[in-house]
Order: sequence, then structure tokens, then C-alpha cells
Amino acid sequence: MGILIIVILVAVFVVFFAAEGFKIVQQAETMVIERLGAYHRTLNKGVNIILPIVDKAREIEWRYIKTDVDGRTIIKKEKITRIDLRETVYDFPKQTGIITRDNVVIEINAILYFQITDPVKAVYEIANLPDAIEKLAQTTLRNIIGEMDLDQTLISRDTINSKLKAILDEVTEKWGVKVNRVELQDIHPPRDIIGAMEKQMRAERDRRAAILEAEGMKQARILESEGFKESEINRAEGEKRAKILMAEGEAEARIKVAEAEAAALKRIKEAITEDRGNPAQYLIAIRYIETLKGMVTGKDNKVVYMPYEASAVLSSLGGIREIIDGAGASKK
Repeated sequence: MGILIIVILVAVFVVFFAAEGFKIVQQAETMVIERLGAYHRTLNKGVNIILPIVDKAREIEWRYIKTDVDGRTIIKKEKITRIDLRETVYDFPKQTGIITRDNVVIEINAILYFQITDPVKAVYEIANLPDAIEKLAQTTLRNIIGEMDLDQTLISRDTINSKLKAILDEVTEKWGVKVNRVELQDIHPPRDIIGAMEKQMRAERDRRAAILEAEGMKQARILESEGFKESEINRAEGEKRAKILMAEGEAEARIKVAEAEAAALKRIKEAITEDRGNPAQYLIAIRYIETLKGMVTGKDNKVVYMPYEASAVLSSLGGIREIIDGAGASKK
């Protein structure tokens, strides 16, 4: 009977030791082991053996923020012994009552990405690590926003993220935490400020539209004037070319007429010379007769004109008669 009890006790001890002494640690996880209340070692991934009664895993406080089906934020707190070494996303509750430099109260929602790099510091240097990071981020964010105007806050998210990350990373380094990234999700000004911003935005768009319309009209007028200028230049060039061509045509016509008259005079001269007449006297007489004819036969002309040198005319007529007589005699 005593041997059976001993066997049972040994079996119970073995089961207890196996349950409490063997610790299987997953990849990217770790556990902080204390021996008799003091830090002993940090377990690595895989199978680890500890003394069940002497060694104990240190518990730390952790909390999770979740959103239910109704959209409400639920904060869940619990104590854990396994520390996750992966990057953790921590969604902060919406921060209200943040005042900008120009005294505008806004609401901001932020997300923090951090990673535990030293589990021992995360356990012993700070109590409730997520809560400490949240409170530090809140106060730091209020300080940064308090140094900026509302307009600057709305357009400087990257600047705010960079400043917030740098400050958090510097402070949390002694906690064994690395802050990798900080993102501002939403920035909500008051309703009256949003209305004023919308009116300002509409006014700015109207101003830009007016400027664009004026620029378009200006460009259209410039193009119209340039087109009119080019049209006038082309018209002037056409008139110039037409006048040049007309002048060239008249010159060429005159040359042709002169050549024809020269040929005619040459033939007259030859004909008169053969009849032993005077060509110059013949031509002068012809001109006198044509001139007198135009003077006498003009419309409503009741005045009779006599040449000043009538003797010259008569002599010219006599010369013509002599030429005609000479030509008739030669034919006989």
C-alpha cells in the first residue's frame, strides 16, 4: 500500500513537472522567468525547461482595444506571461479637446506601430506598457498641436507624424520599445470651423475660376489680335504683289506698244524714204491733225481752236501732199 502511494506521488510529480517545467515558446515570442522573485533568464523559441516551484514566468499587464459591431470602442485588460516580439498596431481612442495655437479645439485619432526589442526592460522598467505609451503619445500630440495653427495642422500631417515618432522613440527606448511609425487617421475641427472652411474653399475656387476665365479671355483676345494682324499683313502683301504684277504688266504692255510703234515708224520711214519724203515732217503733221480733231470734235465744244503756228501746220499739210503726190507718181 505504501509503495502504491509513493508511485502515485511520483506520477503526480512527473505530471506536474511536465506541465509546469516544460515551456514551449513560439516563434517571435518570449517569456521572462523569475527564480524566487528575482530575474533569472529569458526563454528562447522552442522547448525550455524550468523548475516548477522555484521558477515562475513573470506576468505583465496588457490591454487590447477592440471595436464591437455597434462601432463602440472596447478596452480589454488582462495579464499575460508570453511577450509578443512582433510589431504591434495600437489604435488610440479618439483624442478630444486638443487646442491649436489659434485656440481651435479639434479631435484627432492616431495609430501607433511599436515593437518590443528588450523584453526585460519592457517588464521591469515600466508598468502597463501599452497604457504608458498611450498616455505619452497623448501628451506629446497635444504639445505638438499646441504649437501649430489649424491650417498648418491640417496640411502638416507628415510633420506631426515625424515629430511624434521621434519623441516617442526617444522616450520609449529605455522601456525596450522601438516606435516604428505613427499615423494620424482623422483630424476633426468643430462644425462652425468646417462651415467657414467650406465657404473659404468655395470662395477660393470661385476666385480661381474667375482668374482662369480672365486668362482665357486674355489669351483669346491676344490670339484674335494676332490673327487680325497676320490677316492684315497677308492682305497688304497681296495688294503689294498685285500692284507689282500690275505695274509689271503695264510696263510690259508699254514695252510691247513701244516696240510696235517703233516697228510701225520704221516701216513708215522706209516707205517715205523710198518716196524721197521727210518722215519727221510727216509724223508732225499727223500729230497736229489728231490734236486738232480732238479739240474740234469734243462734246458740246462750240469754240474753234487755231494753232499758234498756223504756218507750221500748213507747211506740214503741204509736206503730206507732196509725199502723197510723190507716192502716186512712183506707182505710175
